[in-house]
Amino acid sequence: MPVGEEEFKACRIAAELRPKVMRAVQPGKLIIELCEEVEEEIRRLGGEPAFPCNVGVNDVAAHYTSDITDNARIPRDGVVKIDFGVHVNGYIADTAFTVALSPEHYPLVKAVEDALKAAVESIKPGVKAGEVGAAVEKTIRGWGFKPIRNLMGHKLERFTLHAGKSIPNVSDLNGTRILEGELYAVEPFLTTLNGKGSVIELGRGSIYRLHKEKGVKDMYAKELINKIRSRFYTLPFALRWLRDEMDNPGFTSTFGQLVAKGNIKVYPILVEGGGEPVAQAEHTILVTHDGCKILTGSSD
Repeated sequence: MPVGEEEFKACRIAAELRPKVMRAVQPGKLIIELCEEVEEEIRRLGGEPAFPCNVGVNDVAAHYTSDITDNARIPRDGVVKIDFGVHVNGYIADTAFTVALSPEHYPLVKAVEDALKAAVESIKPGVKAGEVGAAVEKTIRGWGFKPIRNLMGHKLERFTLHAGKSIPNVSDLNGTRILEGELYAVEPFLTTLNGKGSVIELGRGSIYRLHKEKGVKDMYAKELINKIRSRFYTLPFALRWLRDEMDNPGFTSTFGQLVAKGNIKVYPILVEGGGEPVAQAEHTILVTHDGCKILTGSSD
């Protein structure tokens, strides 16, 4: 599928926002303020959030966004990962970075940025996904850290964040070949040698996605599903984005029933299995005839 202007626009917005968001990560800042500032800035620049802004503090690797009542703040030290996405008419840009708030964690950030660079340099048409993973793992271990083996990069398609093909962060036998013209979100994750090198689920998160529409009989539930589909299609969303529905006395129970019945999927928060800090770096890339091109900005 040729990459068009809407995809490039989404990526330009993401690239423009990266340094601004990086500067906004300040100790003491409310995480909900950070999330909503990022999401509003995406809209101001002419895009829509492709998913709720993720803020992962220390061992939290993925799927943490603020709910409406969140009073958590950016800590004074440690590592903070910001993962945000932009879409323009369903065409997605996905990018992430890690901010070290204390000098002891600077090597984590440099290592994961080097791992992303190694991944990008290894991607070209015909290369196997497992070979990219080998380049990532070699770089991470060369720094004295451990890759997160059960988090992966992913192919992007219109309105689809995970479009079937994955790029591992470890050397494996994944023989899937990367093809010219494909878009990928390439995202190494790493932790310390004391970590498990894998993530586990930590209860229910605050990120949701419309999964199916069948089996819904209640009129308000049908109406709610229609609103979710029209606003977000099949992309992830946050309850914060449905504030206008929350005055309806049936909203909380109806939404809960839709989650319980599997109509709406909830993403669990993912944390490092050993409680160790996690670093992440991510860019959206386009596979070209002789390599690949970073679309969300050069590696920082």
